[in-house]
Amino acid sequence: MAEYFAMGGYANFVWPAYGITALVTLGLIVWSVRGHRAVKTRIAALEARANGAEGS
Repeated sequence: MAEYFAMGGYANFVWPAYGITALVTLGLIVWSVRGHRAVKTRIAALEARANGAEGS
C-alpha cells in the first residue's frame, strides 16, 4: 500500500496535481451553483415584473 501512495517515486508531483484538480473542480461546482441561483432569482424577478405589468 505504501508503494501505491509513493506513486513509484512521483508522489511529489502526482498528489499535488490531484489536489489542485480537486480544488478547481470544487470551485467550478460552487461557481456554477451560485450562477444558477442568480439566474433563477433574476428570472423570478422578471416574471414577477411581467405579471405585474399584465395586471395593470
